[in-house]
Amino acid sequence: MTDQARIITYDCTLRDGEQGAGISFSLEDKLAIVSRLDAFGIDIIEGGFPASNPKDIAFFKRVQTLGLTHARIAAFGSTCRKGTPAEVDSGLADIVASGAPVATIVGKSWDAQVTRALRTSLEENLRMVRDSVAFLKKAGMDVVFDAEHFFDGYRANPDYALAVLDAAAQAGADSIDLCETNGGMLPFQVQAIVEVVAAHLPGQRIGIHTHNDTGCAVANALAAVQAGAVQVQGTVNGYGERVGNADLLTLIADLQLKMGRTCVPDLTELTNVANFVAETANLKLPAHTPYTGSAAFAHKGGLHASALARFSAAYEHVAPESVGNLQHVLVSELAGKASLVSKARALGIDLSDDPQMDQEILDDVKRRESEGYSYEVADGSLSLLMLKHLGAFTPHFSLESFRVIVDDREDSGPWAADAASEATIKIHVGDKRFVATGEGVGPVGALDSALRLAMGESFPEIARFGLVDFKVRILDGNAGTSAVTRVVITTASDAESWGTVGVSENIIEASWNALVDSIEYGLIRLGK
Repeated sequence: MTDQARIITYDCTLRDGEQGAGISFSLEDKLAIVSRLDAFGIDIIEGGFPASNPKDIAFFKRVQTLGLTHARIAAFGSTCRKGTPAEVDSGLADIVASGAPVATIVGKSWDAQVTRALRTSLEENLRMVRDSVAFLKKAGMDVVFDAEHFFDGYRANPDYALAVLDAAAQAGADSIDLCETNGGMLPFQVQAIVEVVAAHLPGQRIGIHTHNDTGCAVANALAAVQAGAVQVQGTVNGYGERVGNADLLTLIADLQLKMGRTCVPDLTELTNVANFVAETANLKLPAHTPYTGSAAFAHKGGLHASALARFSAAYEHVAPESVGNLQHVLVSELAGKASLVSKARALGIDLSDDPQMDQEILDDVKRRESEGYSYEVADGSLSLLMLKHLGAFTPHFSLESFRVIVDDREDSGPWAADAASEATIKIHVGDKRFVATGEGVGPVGALDSALRLAMGESFPEIARFGLVDFKVRILDGNAGTSAVTRVVITTASDAESWGTVGVSENIIEASWNALVDSIEYGLIRLGK
């Protein structure tokens, strides 16, 4: 295997990623992400500015106690200040004092940035780059030089942009990473410029750092690798400022599966890493994220699902399990029989013996979806629907009636949070009648509480069920208060979760229907 086949992975989630809107990592979050990325096989993990705030100061101390087995930590900073010798620059001193084995320093490579942002001369900027790299190398650190705005700088003044790279290379930079800071380039432009750089600096390790403002961050990084770059920077799930950075996980998968390069030892951990970092960031991983999203290998069209059983490669460019993901067949009004049978099989229901029943269930699904139901995220309700058609479902209870009262006892204005809900429910379990009253912060919570109280004697297992998500969608906004409402509930028990759906012009009734399905399906899963 040649060196060209081995691509060095550089993660900047903890700095660039945290600059994304709505993202903030605690110290413990950062350390947990480092441990996970180290186990995954990332080569360099950028920890941030070593002395910019108390959290980052503590990070560089604590990270040294983790016992990392593969990754090296990089401390980030800038070249020395104009007119300041590198030996007395406080920022460079902080990088050395961090204890990190890698130093990443950013320097200007666009002449307009030098004169207008730094307000110094082009020659002084070259001195700042050269002296800063040399100082960090003398301190025993590996140095990554980030050439900021390199592609804009090259287009404006190629001679000066290359001179900046020469200064870093001559001072001993281990890697020169070309930063597409504005995110405005296209792949063919990136490839052409990186080819020039690779020819200009033979033998020098070249890296690439891209942003996604044109939607081309991953493509631009791949184009750079094709042109000779051997180090790729990115963030997990593409987090970052503005519209984000290159998604390092998508990059890794593309490089290994499509370009025959080597990045990490076990690609089947890709989806787990994506979800781990998303959960740590308190964000939901977008369903349509390449390779790792829940919809990455989801199939809804009937023709697609039918072909999957015979030739999955027709609609899946790689095997889902190769990146630790799963194939999903979604049942909707677009589905055919193959979709339904495949989905039923995944839910533990065999429809293969009765083609007439397949069509009956499919027709019912399509009718219900035309009324507002959606079964894509409601496996629990879909399972119950199939079982009812098969005559294999017996309700665990029957409803006599329920009543919900919302009582605002104090006139504290429209923003007060003192309203209380109370629900009284009457049900029958076998030949027994149960009446229970429950309270909650809202009507659905009160109904859930009352139903659990009423069923608890007969089915104590429901204490293990927890309502973890509740979504409401108005399906026809033009209908005002009489609009059809769809409610989707997610319920969890132990390590499992399931979705159920209810539809009605009355939001309480829609919620009740979804709630009942969640309890019924949960009991079925427990073998009740």
